[in-house]
Amino acid sequence: MDAPLIIAIDGPSGVGKSTLARGLALRLAIPYVDTGAMYRAVGLLAQAAGIDLDDNDGCGRLAATLTFDFLDPPPPGRLRVDGRPMEGEIRTPAAAEAASCCSRHPSVRAALVAAQRRLAADRGAVLEGRDIGTVVFPDAAVKLFVTADARERARRRWHDLQGRGITVDLDDLAQTEAARDLRDTTRAHAPLFPATDAVRIDSTHMGAAEVLNRALAEVARWRDADR
Repeated sequence: MDAPLIIAIDGPSGVGKSTLARGLALRLAIPYVDTGAMYRAVGLLAQAAGIDLDDNDGCGRLAATLTFDFLDPPPPGRLRVDGRPMEGEIRTPAAAEAASCCSRHPSVRAALVAAQRRLAADRGAVLEGRDIGTVVFPDAAVKLFVTADARERARRRWHDLQGRGITVDLDDLAQTEAARDLRDTTRAHAPLFPATDAVRIDSTHMGAAEVLNRALAEVARWRDADR
């Protein structure tokens, strides 16, 4: 029996990872696992429980008790935690900041990496995050690392938040994103960096359809090589 197809998509925020992952999941009819959503949920639930986001043990214990799943019907990738839909709560700057804080804890990452592997075990998946190709699935069939110019990334995030009715200053958002990048790339445990065998895609001047076609070409190339 063929092993389930695992596609790893890594990169910082604002580069189009989620749009690409959803597109691939729909085209290939496999689940989409948004690992960033899982960290956002842990951060928000930790705050709601009165757990300090600097508390490695407390955040880790919470993360280990949670059950995650993602709804497949279009649009794919809608998160539930312990059966509770959380999509409407996690798409805010505050949730992103909470995720960046708690994701640096080894205990949290260990709990969520195990959960992510379980989610992809049976049917495979498209997983997007910051350590998919380096930690979660280092043997993934297809590894993509998506980047974009920092200002363009901030503009995309601003446009997305505006569409959700969240008003933020573009310059403030750019500074917040830069600080988050620094935390993500310099943390001691599972920092953000491309896997050595990842295909890099600079999406700065590419539309979503162009990025998707580029990724589908890599999947086709892997399938041809695997025959």
